[in-house]
Amino acid sequence: MKLPDVARKDLHIVFTEEDLPYEEDILRNPFSVKHWLRYIEHKKGAPKHALNIIYERALKELPGSYKLWYNYLKLRRRQSKGRCIIDPIYEDINNAYERSLVFMHKMPRIWMDYCQFLTEQNLITRTRQAFDRALRALPITQHPRIWPLYLTFVKKHDMAETAVRVFRRYLKLCPEDTEDYIEYLTSINRLDEAALKLGFIVNHDDFVSKHGKSNHQLWNELCELISKNPDQVRSLNVDAIIRGGLRRYTDQLGHLWNSLADYYVRSGLFERARDIYEEAIQTVKTVRDFTQVFDAYAQFEELSLSKRFDQAQNVSNPSEEDDVELDLRLARFEHLMERRPLLLNSVLLRQNPHNVHEWHKRVQLYEGQPHQIISTYTEAVQTVDPKLAVGKLNSLWVAFAKFYEENGQLDDARVVFEKATQVPYVKVEDLAAVWCEWAEMEIRHERPEAALKLMHKATVMPNHKAAYHDETETVQNRLYKSLKLWSLYADLEESFGSFKSCKAVYDRIIDLKIATPQIIINYGLFLEEQNYFEEAFKAYEKGVALFRWPNVYDIWNTYLTKFLNRYGGTKLERARDLFEQCLEKCPPKFAKALYLLYAKLEEEHGLARHAMAVYERATSAVLPEEMFEMFNIYIKKAAEIYGVPKTRQIYEKAIEMLGDNNSREMCVRFAEMETKLGEVDRARAIYAHCSQICDPRVTADFWQAWKDFEVRHGNEDTMREMLRIKRSVQATYNTQVNMMSAQMVNVSGSAGTVADLAPGVKDGMRMLEAQAAEVAQMESRLVMPKGGNILFVRGETQGGDREGARVANPDEIEIDDDEEEGSDGSEKEEEADLPIQKQIVPSEVFGSLKQNEDEDEEV
Repeated sequence: MKLPDVARKDLHIVFTEEDLPYEEDILRNPFSVKHWLRYIEHKKGAPKHALNIIYERALKELPGSYKLWYNYLKLRRRQSKGRCIIDPIYEDINNAYERSLVFMHKMPRIWMDYCQFLTEQNLITRTRQAFDRALRALPITQHPRIWPLYLTFVKKHDMAETAVRVFRRYLKLCPEDTEDYIEYLTSINRLDEAALKLGFIVNHDDFVSKHGKSNHQLWNELCELISKNPDQVRSLNVDAIIRGGLRRYTDQLGHLWNSLADYYVRSGLFERARDIYEEAIQTVKTVRDFTQVFDAYAQFEELSLSKRFDQAQNVSNPSEEDDVELDLRLARFEHLMERRPLLLNSVLLRQNPHNVHEWHKRVQLYEGQPHQIISTYTEAVQTVDPKLAVGKLNSLWVAFAKFYEENGQLDDARVVFEKATQVPYVKVEDLAAVWCEWAEMEIRHERPEAALKLMHKATVMPNHKAAYHDETETVQNRLYKSLKLWSLYADLEESFGSFKSCKAVYDRIIDLKIATPQIIINYGLFLEEQNYFEEAFKAYEKGVALFRWPNVYDIWNTYLTKFLNRYGGTKLERARDLFEQCLEKCPPKFAKALYLLYAKLEEEHGLARHAMAVYERATSAVLPEEMFEMFNIYIKKAAEIYGVPKTRQIYEKAIEMLGDNNSREMCVRFAEMETKLGEVDRARAIYAHCSQICDPRVTADFWQAWKDFEVRHGNEDTMREMLRIKRSVQATYNTQVNMMSAQMVNVSGSAGTVADLAPGVKDGMRMLEAQAAEVAQMESRLVMPKGGNILFVRGETQGGDREGARVANPDEIEIDDDEEEGSDGSEKEEEADLPIQKQIVPSEVFGSLKQNEDEDEEV
């Protein structure tokens, strides 16, 4: 066997006695990889050249073994670690790789290790050739394992042309990695080809970025690349590309316009850049895009001006041409800044040309320029579509006519108004506003006859009737039912027309059924001013027939007031009929004022009983919250007319109909009235009746009033009765509260009784008794003076002296000390609860009656 030089060099140290068994095995089985690997494992601690010799011997016998070649080459690479790059061992390893590739040329791992090893040696040409051989030797399915190493290698060294050619070959296999190629081209400053590749992938919608970039982002990168490097990118038409982006990406117009202008600025074509900026601000449609372009444009002009100014400063003797150039640039910059509001308004109008408000603002921006104002108004009325208008289109026509009017051109203003009346507005009110403004213009210039003619012309009925809200008809056909127009017409007739013509206008309004309550009232007032009172009342009658409640209230109120002022009580029956007709369907909300007016009529011109009947009806017809006030008026009037005693029935009815709060107050007043009349018992009965709706915890004023009443007019028994009633009412309200609490406990699912709500109390009844006792004691303390006796004062109507009067007061009740304890009702109840001891009655007491009872029991 012919060994390599390395093996022959130290052949005398290869074999030892320990190697004999392994040598015998490989002699017997020279083609067994297993035996060779066992021998290599045995010799792994041997010197490097000894182990290399065994690998060489094995590979001579088994040159097609991938495992032997891979382990051998891996061992040789480890042996080269730390060696100088010019050490001969590298060449030996390279030769070993070359020998292995004779048999292992289809193994990508061997090629990868070899190419990586060559890359580390910085053998550029040899490495490139090795990569190319690997790509030719391996099937295409294995190429993705080689290309990353190949690309890393070409990017590592400064060989731009070679790297570009390698990348081009690679992109034929993997076009999705074009972005990496573009990045590399940008890094080596080959921007023209980078722009070509970027434009290529932008034009292919099916391209998917491996970095997650959208087509829009790639387009922005392309625009930025070509606009900032005009001197290097020559293969693309930059203007066409960016304008294509303007048509394609309408949401980024400002950025794209700035990119295009920046391209010309960097190219030194400043006039062309200025044209691009002007074109941009005249075409963008959003405020954001306009702001971006205008700011860039202003910055460009400012830099141009400052640069020219610096140049003029550096020149010792500037020529006249330099001064003119400087003034020109300054004027350009100032003109640009002055035009900003107008340019912004143009943007908003391009965004929505039917925005009436923006057209008005544009006219204001041209203040002091009449020709521009006229042109703007003309363009506005021609551009705005009535069906798409945002705002009122008629305001544009009116403002246009007023502009001519302010400049003294009335004929032109009339021409504008004439054209405005022919516009197909969406709403009738818009057309009516134009006619009204036209008529008011004629009045301002003292031509009332012309204004009346205009109103007559506007209100003429068309050939066929049309409903006011029928949108299928034109507004011109529906104008004759415009209330705004008729109202102005009526006002003009009142001011400048005759009585007959004005009356005809009002009658026409009523016939068209477009009148409002205010129109009816105005009509009536107009007739009254002309002393046609009955005609005015007829107008009110027509208004009453036209409207329903609540709209008719103002008409009725005016009608009745005017009628009463006119006739007073001379036509009483007619007035009564009017009131009855009015009140027949009057809602409670408006009844109060009408009933009071009716009652006032009866009081002043009719019968008292009729007035009282009206007041009585009013108490039931008004709103619930107005009943109390109505009853007060009724009671006051009844007392004035019939006297105080006649108010008793009214009080009783009021107490029955009113709510608790108002009823309580009414009861107190009723009781006070009875007290003044000397009817103490009736007053006490009223207090007792009212007490059932008076919770002592809430209505302390009522109980204090009753207590004061009893002190002045009662006695000990009535006071005790009052306290008993108070305790009873208190217990009733407490019972209701406890029942509600018990229901709440049952609903919540908690077990227990009502007594659980009051710790320390055994049951609900005992709790009530304890509360009643506390109330009684408190009342007794309030009633009893320091002396311990209750002193009652006799009422004015009670005659005679009481027995047992003491000291100087004949009406004072003397109560013994023994009876003081009994003065408290609670103590008497406690005495009643004491057990009573029974004793046997002797039979002699009954006599013969006892025997009869015994006989009855036996039977």
